[in-house]
Amino acid sequence: MRDIKLVEVRSEIAAGTRGASMGIDALKIASLDKKSDFFTQFDPINVPDANNYLWKGNNFPHAKYIDGVYQVLKNVYSTIESLRMEKKFPIVLAGDHSTAAGTIMGIKAADPDKRLGVIWIDAHADLHTPFTTPSGNMHGMPLAMVSQLDNLDCQVNEPSEETLALWKRIKAIGGESPKIDPKDIVFITVRDTEAPEDHLIKNYGIKNFSTQEVRSKGIDQISAEALETLKDCDQIYISFDVDSLDSSISVGTGTPVPDGLTVQEAIELNVKLIQDKRVCCWEIVEVNPTLDSENLMAENAFEVLEATVKSLVDNF
Repeated sequence: MRDIKLVEVRSEIAAGTRGASMGIDALKIASLDKKSDFFTQFDPINVPDANNYLWKGNNFPHAKYIDGVYQVLKNVYSTIESLRMEKKFPIVLAGDHSTAAGTIMGIKAADPDKRLGVIWIDAHADLHTPFTTPSGNMHGMPLAMVSQLDNLDCQVNEPSEETLALWKRIKAIGGESPKIDPKDIVFITVRDTEAPEDHLIKNYGIKNFSTQEVRSKGIDQISAEALETLKDCDQIYISFDVDSLDSSISVGTGTPVPDGLTVQEAIELNVKLIQDKRVCCWEIVEVNPTLDSENLMAENAFEVLEATVKSLVDNF
């Protein structure tokens, strides 16, 4: 059996709306309502966040709270690196999606010679940079961080020198080289992108399986094709953002988008993908109970979490 370790990251500093730091506790409440013993099975590690920076005010319009984001990414990176050095399998429960960069940095630092692929189940591509972001929210930047992309071809902003110095430091966490090749990213149900991200997706030939494709081909076929796309990768990391679910059922997240997955589709997809022996880490992010009613998002997300971890346990 895989040696599973729960990692809790209560960061919301990089999100555009407040409340994602409460997502983990909302998942725990959902487990109680379901009378599940899930959270008694694993000892969690709580990674220090930098949410206190929110009280200081933002000085970086093109990379909001980047000084705090840098701190939390270093914390996540060192935690994940240590766990992977010990051959643990991290199941990461996180708030805003920026911290996925720290997860990837840690996985790569523990095994620098292994090629790392990423399956990104999300409504968004998260390939923005301080040069291209329309919002400044850094939960839209993690894949650019780990690919060390600036995307100057599509520059629309003029970030300050201090912003760029911190951006450079973030990209270098865990090593000076890129942690992943953008060609080793597979998107599933990404459907809300801006032109600078579309430019990178086209440039690097990043595969994106649409919701319609998931339905027409079926979960097994999509999973097989996603894993085949990453056939040259030694390790695979899966990141599941709950806004990959359709907006009719994903009210409790910062940026819901129509035309997403059903809960059952998300369960079947993650259950299938995590059975690949190369998968070394799985993450769930962006539950925000302050935007929800009756904790519905967390209840749906917990179903995905519990089923996915059960699949991991049962198949090893």
